[in-house]
Amino acid sequence: MRVLITGGAGFIGSHLAEELINSGHQVMILDNLSTGRLENIKPLEKNPNFELVIDTILNENLMDKLVEKSDIIFHLAAAVGVELIVKKPLESLTTNIKGSEIVLEMAYRYHKKVLITSTSEIYGKNVNGPLKEDDDRILGSPLKTRWSYSTAKAVDEMLAYVYWKQRDVPSVIVRLFNTVGPRQTGTYGMVVPRFVEQAMINEPLTVYGTGKQSRCFIHVKDVVKTLVKLIGEPKAVGEVFNIGSQEEISIEQLAKEIIRVTKSRSRITYTSYEKAYEDGFEDMQRRVPDTSKINKLIGFKLTYTLPAIIEDIVNYLKTNKRS
Repeated sequence: MRVLITGGAGFIGSHLAEELINSGHQVMILDNLSTGRLENIKPLEKNPNFELVIDTILNENLMDKLVEKSDIIFHLAAAVGVELIVKKPLESLTTNIKGSEIVLEMAYRYHKKVLITSTSEIYGKNVNGPLKEDDDRILGSPLKTRWSYSTAKAVDEMLAYVYWKQRDVPSVIVRLFNTVGPRQTGTYGMVVPRFVEQAMINEPLTVYGTGKQSRCFIHVKDVVKTLVKLIGEPKAVGEVFNIGSQEEISIEQLAKEIIRVTKSRSRITYTSYEKAYEDGFEDMQRRVPDTSKINKLIGFKLTYTLPAIIEDIVNYLKTNKRS
């Protein structure tokens, strides 16, 4: 098939492109390189089944042409990362909402199947768990920029669902829970690469808040294999699925585990959310997915444990001399 990946030069998108090309598909990537990087897709540059278009999903004329000649669309382009969202909330809202509307409108125009990547941020401050796809969203004030990403992705999901219900656009929605692995950068507040980079040069690992807040981390390769299986499953159309690990760990314990795996001399320091981001910043204290729905449909399984994920990131950074 001829596959279009929006945001394909990003962390997840580049791994997805590799997975698809290795499976014999033709891949077109659209990326404006605002957070994506050319080095992520360098291994694909000379592949005859690969094409890169540097532009934005907000370019409607271009999107019309790219979607028309595609068979399926993976829509990953988004303004992501807590730091970026807090610093550039307008970009988060416009890119995520207007961009997704354009993608879905073009998918409707040419009747193409589309997979929309959403986020565990959807659930907001809901500390229950494991979280099921139909659980309630609990958010703070709309005047807190912290919630702009969650709100924008909720609108994306609503658009995808309505385009399917009212316009018969075959869409699949996935909510990703803390995807990590090689090529991810800590630049925009991503905790695992930030900790690993600090540990590798024996710098203090900076934990925001108390460190008692917990997360579950999944390797990007497990994610992209799942995305490919899902878009090929007819019963996934019109549905939303959690994708994540259920190996829960506090951020404080994560820091300790990274120090252990890397054999680092780093110590752990703590700083307030207000100092790290902005006054009144709110965080989710717990985020654990219920993956029974996706497991029942496609037999969802993980192949990487957290120590293996950390080791993979370390090896990548050593090979690419990044710190």
